[in-house]
Parts: sequence; structure tokens; C-alpha cells
Amino acid sequence: MPTPPLAGGTEGPAALRPLLDTVLTALHDGARRRHGPLPAGGPETVARHIHTAGHPAIPDHGTGPHHALRTLVTALAQGAADPAHPHCAAHLHTPPLALAAAADLAASALNPSMDSWDQAPAASVLEARTTTALAAEIYPGRPHPDALITTGGTEANQLALLLARERHGPVQTISGANAHHSIARAAWLLGLPEPLTVPAPTGVMDLTALHDTLTRHPGPHLVTATAGTTDTGAIDPLESIADLCTTHGAELHIDAAYGGPLLFSPTHRTALHGLDRAHSVTLDLHKLGWQPASAGILAVPDHHLLDPLHHRAPYLNAHDDTEAGLPDLLGRSLRTTRRPDALKIAVTLQALGRTGLADLIDHTIDTANQLADLITQHPALDLYARPTITTVLFRPTDATDHTVATVRRTLLDQGRAVLGRAHTDNRLWLKATLLNPHTTPHDLRTLLDLVTHLTHTVQKGDAPR
Repeated sequence: MPTPPLAGGTEGPAALRPLLDTVLTALHDGARRRHGPLPAGGPETVARHIHTAGHPAIPDHGTGPHHALRTLVTALAQGAADPAHPHCAAHLHTPPLALAAAADLAASALNPSMDSWDQAPAASVLEARTTTALAAEIYPGRPHPDALITTGGTEANQLALLLARERHGPVQTISGANAHHSIARAAWLLGLPEPLTVPAPTGVMDLTALHDTLTRHPGPHLVTATAGTTDTGAIDPLESIADLCTTHGAELHIDAAYGGPLLFSPTHRTALHGLDRAHSVTLDLHKLGWQPASAGILAVPDHHLLDPLHHRAPYLNAHDDTEAGLPDLLGRSLRTTRRPDALKIAVTLQALGRTGLADLIDHTIDTANQLADLITQHPALDLYARPTITTVLFRPTDATDHTVATVRRTLLDQGRAVLGRAHTDNRLWLKATLLNPHTTPHDLRTLLDLVTHLTHTVQKGDAPR
């Protein structure tokens, strides 16, 4: 077998073109064979198809690039949960924009590694410009805001707790019962005290309980608020929480992984009042930013707050190289090798601008409200609450939790819809997290018809097992 061509250099594009044609055809064929938002048949059926397509995993003699790409990409697309399908709406799992995916291809082909300037000369400049611009959106008016690219909200939250620990020692984290699970996990990982949990009986952090917790427990404190919970999309009262933190001398971190992009919408950014008062903010653009994963951000109001992440490895950021003017990138992450994820973000920001992003956000929120309206008007369905962002909880009227769970799993097994689940108000709810800007009212009505028809079947005892 001849030596395979490379993706980079002047010859790389010519080598990629025929391979991309094979990949694009395979993506199309796999999606067509799937016939819906995910494959029918459940885990065993999917595993069997993948095993057949890729057996043996390591052959003695290779099958060649086109055969391997056609076989495995087709199988992957056929067996995917496709967030581009309007009935794939369970999670904060966005359908990426085509332009962002195209930019990601360029990142893969060039393969910069963002741990030293000599591996990423242009990419390091692009990342710095992009992160500074995003930090300025979160902290307008601050002279030196900054942000880091992360793998997502979990890593960003971990870094926020790490930086607080480096400032204050074993800081006591205080989070709402509605907080993301990564907060408690980060405290465990960093050897910090177990977070104190503040009740959130209405879906957002209770302010009286937060005041009492700050009063009764010794500091230093780091309060973690949430702007867009995973269960309901609720946004904590950020301004009031910031006021309490100021009163008690506590620091504030805001996990805005979901809701942060509302900043780009003049219509909806008021929901984030108080965001700029946080000592750190998590943002996740592979949620309400339509980026391929991963595209996380940790922003801080002043770049010096990131100083504890500085690290020296002589082969990457030697003193004399830094003094000679080569940028030091190693303190931009706890990771060493990392992809130039800023490229797809930068391309999206350039291509759409603030108005284009606002249109996407506003349209998607409008779609969520259309779904809420349809549920309210439906005699066989109950709505939990009007959506705060794009998450809508609903359930069949008078159904048991067992019926709700069975309906969800049956839709998955049939490959007809991907809905999430959330337990709140002492009941189990179906969760639709709407992130597809191409979803139509017809798609929404069809989704609700699937749920109501299947509910009737389950309640009769005729659902497949």
C-alpha cells in the first residue's frame, strides 16, 4: 500500500477533496437509512450494526480509505442520534451550523496544537482575539477581561473552583439544588469541602436560604449561580445573588453554559442582568451557540485572575523564548495538547455577527414558546411552566410516572423521537430542549401527536416491551 497522503500542506486539499466526497455521501446515505432522529431497535441493534460494519476492528490488511470511510461513516450516521432532526430534542445537544463544521475541518487539517506558539502561530492570535472579544461581551466596560477555551461547561466550572481555591484556600462552595452536577464533582476533584446546597423550590435559588447559609457558615465562600438549568432552563436571580455576595464578602461564579448566549439578543439579554458582577462565568457555545463540540468558555473580569494557571515547561515556554517575545500559551489551559476550537467560533461570529446570532436565538426561543402554546391548548397534555429559554417540560394528563418513562423509552426504541426526562414538582416530565432553528410548527404538532398516541397505547397495556 502506498504511503497515505497528508491533510496539510499545499497537496493536502487535493488529497482531501475525493475523501470528503466519500464522507458526505456516506453521511447522506446513513441519515436516509436511519429514517428518523435515531436508529430503531435500541442498544443491542445499534451495537450489532456497528460490529458488522467495522469487523474486524484491526484487519491484517487495510480496506483502503474510501471503503473504510464509506462503511464506518455510513454506519455511524445510520446509528446516530441526529440533533438536526426536529424530533431529536432531549438534551443541550445542538445541531451544529454547517459553516462551523466546515471550520472544524480546517482546524483538523491544519492541526495546530495550542500549547506553544511555534505549533500554532496564527491560531494562537485568533484564539486570543476571539476569547478577548467574548470576555468583553460578558464584562463590558472592564479594561482587561479575558477568557479561556475549555472542553465545555464541566471543565469551565472546574477551573472556576480551582481559581477560587488558589485565591482563598479551601473555599466553601455554596450552590443551589438546581446547580449542574459538575459543581459538586469539581469540589470533590479539587479536595474542597462538600458544597452546601441551597434549596430551589421554584426552580431557582432561594434568596432567603442563601442569606441564611452565608450567615451561618464560615467563609471564604464561593456562591455558584446558574443561568440556564439543565432540567428547566431556569435562570437564578443573578442581580440579587450578586447583592448578597457583596453583603457577605463572598465571591460569585455563574454557570451560564446554557443561557450565556442570550447576551447576543437585545430581546432576551435582560434575563442575564448581574452576569457581569461574577468573578467568573461559564459559557458553552456548543449549546445555544450551534457549534460542534467542544466550544466551552471560562471568562473572568481581569486577565490577572488567570495567573494561577501559569505553568513552565522549558520545551514549550522557556524563559528566554518568552523574554524574546514568543507568546506563552501554556497557562491558557490545564491541558497541554488541545485543538484550535476558537476557529469555528471565530468563523461563526464573523459570518453571522450579533444580529445573525440574535436572530437564531430569538427564533429558537419563539419555537419553544410555540410548543408551550400547543401543549397548553392540548386537552391531553400538561405544561410544567412557560419556557425561560428553550426547554419545555410537559407530560400526559393524569399519567403515572411509569407511563411517562415508558413513553419516552418506547419512542427511543422505535427511533421516532428523542425526548429527555426531568423530575421536578414531585413528578416525572418529558423534556424537549429545542435548539434546532429549522423546527416548524408542523414538527412540533407531530411530536405531540407521537406522545399522545403512544400514551394511549401504553395506558391500554399494548406498548411494546
